Amino acid sequence: MNNNQQNQASKTNAQQVRQQNAASAQGQSYNTEFASETDAQEVRQQNQQSAQRKQQASSNQQGQ
Repeated sequence: MNNNQQNQASKTNAQQVRQQNAASAQGQSYNTEFASETDAQEVRQQNQQSAQRKQQASSNQQGQ
């Protein structure tokens, strides 16, 4: 390994990390998406429909 690789600065932006940590400590989101944007009822409905389709598919295969 040459000296140039050893002397390279970290790719992490330390100031940005500090801002994200501070925002997180205050309960804020900092340019991120969280589950609050997810419609839980819609997800439950989609899961139920998927389970029904899976059940129908497996029962159709058993009948053959």
